[in-house]
Amino acid sequence: MAASVNKVILIGNLGRDPETRYTNSGSSVTNFSIATKESYADKSGARQDRTDWHNIIVWGKQGEMCAQYLKKGSPVYIEGRISYREYEAKDGSGKRKVTEIVAMRVQFLSSRGPAAGDDAGDFGGGRARGASVGAGAGGGHDETAPMDDEDIPF
Repeated sequence: MAASVNKVILIGNLGRDPETRYTNSGSSVTNFSIATKESYADKSGARQDRTDWHNIIVWGKQGEMCAQYLKKGSPVYIEGRISYREYEAKDGSGKRKVTEIVAMRVQFLSSRGPAAGDDAGDFGGGRARGASVGAGAGGGHDETAPMDDEDIPF
């Protein structure tokens, strides 16, 4: 069997405040949406902007921290995997399909947030890796160093 990869990296801003719910077994799950923006020139040379919206799911303590510190408009870095699922609509009108990003790592990019030392704002896997955001692998950055504003590619 050939190897496969399901990995998503997004940097964007929250489109709404996070909402936390709890499963029947007591596990917490937090969801929110983020917007990513792309600018390009159309055929006539006019500048166009395109915004894509992404539904984000964060489980457990990491999600609870998102609900506590993030709000609409907050900049955030997400690493996770893409997930597709179906559910039956509550109104009985049939099945609905949903595309979501299940976050494995969330890093707050705002100066506001928890004051917990070097890893403040990074929930889910240690410090940010500058090479994974702006430069390709082996881009000359120390992958254990915290991300600086200069490492963000916009």
